[in-house]
Amino acid sequence: MSQANFLIGRGELLTHEIKAPKRGGDKAEVYTLAEATRRLTPQFTEVSSALDQLPSEACPGDFGVARLTMNPSFIARSFFPVAMLRTVGLESVGSRTVKVTPDRWTKKDPPRESTTTELFVAGKRQAFRHLKAWTKEVEPDSNEALDLAHIERFLAFRPEDRIVSLGKGKGRFFEVGVHLLPDQNSIFVQRAFATYAEGLELKAHSDLGFTAGNLWFVPVEGKQGSIKRLAEFVFVRVIRPMPKLRGIRPLQRAGGPSVTCSLPTEAPLSAEPKVAILDGGLPADHAIGPWLRSYRPLDVNAAADPHGVEHGLGVTSAFLFGPIQPHGAAARPYGYVDHLRVLDKDSEAEDELELYRTLGFVEEVLLSRQYQFVNLSLGPDLPIEDSDVHAWTSVIDDLLSDGDTLMTVAVGNNGEMDRSVGNARIQVPSDCVNAIAVGAATDVDSNWARASYSAIGPGRRPGVVKPDLMAFGGDAVGSKYFHVLAPGKKPVLGPQLGTSFASPYLLRQAVGIRAILGTDLTPLAIKALLIHAADRSVHDKIEVGWGKVAEDLMEVITCPSGTARVVYQGELKPGKYLRATLPLPRGGLTGNIRLKATFCYASPTDPQDAAAYTRAGLEVVFRPSYQKKKPGKANAQTKGFFDMKQYATEEERRADLGKWETVLHGSKSLRGSSLDNPVFDIHYNARDAGGPTSSAEKIRYALIITVEAPKHADLYNEILRAFAQTLVPIQPQVSLPIRL
Repeated sequence: MSQANFLIGRGELLTHEIKAPKRGGDKAEVYTLAEATRRLTPQFTEVSSALDQLPSEACPGDFGVARLTMNPSFIARSFFPVAMLRTVGLESVGSRTVKVTPDRWTKKDPPRESTTTELFVAGKRQAFRHLKAWTKEVEPDSNEALDLAHIERFLAFRPEDRIVSLGKGKGRFFEVGVHLLPDQNSIFVQRAFATYAEGLELKAHSDLGFTAGNLWFVPVEGKQGSIKRLAEFVFVRVIRPMPKLRGIRPLQRAGGPSVTCSLPTEAPLSAEPKVAILDGGLPADHAIGPWLRSYRPLDVNAAADPHGVEHGLGVTSAFLFGPIQPHGAAARPYGYVDHLRVLDKDSEAEDELELYRTLGFVEEVLLSRQYQFVNLSLGPDLPIEDSDVHAWTSVIDDLLSDGDTLMTVAVGNNGEMDRSVGNARIQVPSDCVNAIAVGAATDVDSNWARASYSAIGPGRRPGVVKPDLMAFGGDAVGSKYFHVLAPGKKPVLGPQLGTSFASPYLLRQAVGIRAILGTDLTPLAIKALLIHAADRSVHDKIEVGWGKVAEDLMEVITCPSGTARVVYQGELKPGKYLRATLPLPRGGLTGNIRLKATFCYASPTDPQDAAAYTRAGLEVVFRPSYQKKKPGKANAQTKGFFDMKQYATEEERRADLGKWETVLHGSKSLRGSSLDNPVFDIHYNARDAGGPTSSAEKIRYALIITVEAPKHADLYNEILRAFAQTLVPIQPQVSLPIRL
């Protein structure tokens, strides 16, 4: 067996900080101060009047909340209306993405419906009353005047705007999202809300509430008529019916006699990875004992659910062995596993609050920081919404924002529901930007497609490419089931289908990389590698995201002839520019070549700001040749790499480049001779609640670069020789060959 060329590491040693390039000039304006005053003054009056009509109990501290919509030409972080809001005594408590047709904009084409940012602004009711008079005091050309001219509309946040739905029938349980005031003690808001709800004969289950960013998510119980009145409370952001947890009964099962298999006799490949499966528990009798590190119910006083333990065993089996061939031999596990029961018999009862109880268990596990790898194959039975971020997503994203944990989340089995109204979109919390959302593929071979039941994208922005990855989950049409271990001491198989099994199967691949290559790769780098090596085939990104994960790990962690794959891992400083050199052999490259690059980073989030959810964003430009410079310019010319338009508007950058996306992935075919000291210049933008910030922290990143040059069969070693003092192969930590 010839020696395999494993990944090349220490790419981060080829990076260094550079000076910030000069930015363009000021942006053209769309409204003069006089025009802005004339347009907005009647709206200020209407908002103030609407707030004054509310009962004082609905306005704790005499606060009110209104909706400020930015003109689509001014939604960049730098146009956040800081000066105006500070001067008039208002502050942003959240935001969401909306569509509006502006009266004017900076583009040459006639205005059309466009995506923009709507801010929720809070302040004393007196501040809203004073807005009309303030417009007469604004100094022309001041920052306040510019901010005023960037507003497209200013509207009341009416009670009916806060209610997504009251549900069907006479449901009595609702989820309520409540705005809290940034950088202040907001206990008075929570107490006032509970008191107001009690006055309406509603019960706010404050003990089950979760605070994420400046949002407080709390279950509320009571009559629908009273819920309508609850929506008058000014700090209420959203009210929706309490969703159920996704069913844990099998999606579909084939009948017939039981089928056996043989299990491996070896211990897992590595004892180092710490892995947790969060699911419905394990039956009393099962065959995974040799590879089960521990089993723990999060609620020891609750009984297990029969369907839950069958589901939990199947999910754990999918992680340990992948799909098992009937009458065949199961693959050797890559690591041991802990199974933590976060779902129990109470979930099958009519307990409408189970959703929040279960999230509490998930939060407890992630807060423990015991695990590097986690799978979650359950969640709310709720497709994602663009306007608001759910409590499950908010809590989990916050706990994953340090980049220390790789978490896979099943996207849901609702893919055959009505697409036109969004019911087929991925389900909460697979819209997390810091987790890997996993969809189900129909096969393990190259003829795979999205399984019809597997939920589709797009995700929210940011996080628009969802699912992140696909893995085999079973296909009833082709009778290709995902066989997992069924309850019982003997290894008997049960045929299953679902994203519930695709998700832990993908986690198995991630743990496999960790088991083979050890701690040289961070969880972020493993995520980047899986995306980098994924195959999208001919499928639409909305259906399959970045594509299906490779079945053979050697395709991910080794470099075939004419190929070199380099891993960069490090930290980025806010506002700074980092230059990453692409390693080439001495003398350069000849012939046609292909470059592929994948960036992944972990980002802190602002749950209250659906329009500016991630606090960190990357602008990445590719400079193929340092010799190609325009006269008077310090840096070489750029060439598009991630489908970015050189002079794109902020809206186009959000849509096309994904400036605030936590994953960037692209490739380019070039002539080798066109590359001369090529680099990526990386700029880390930081924001807080959608606006500028000076207090951002460093973030972790991983970058994978693959160079394919068919005319350089020994490219791998040529690059290692050229960078002998810097780059090294990442060597396996276990004996090879192994069965992969």
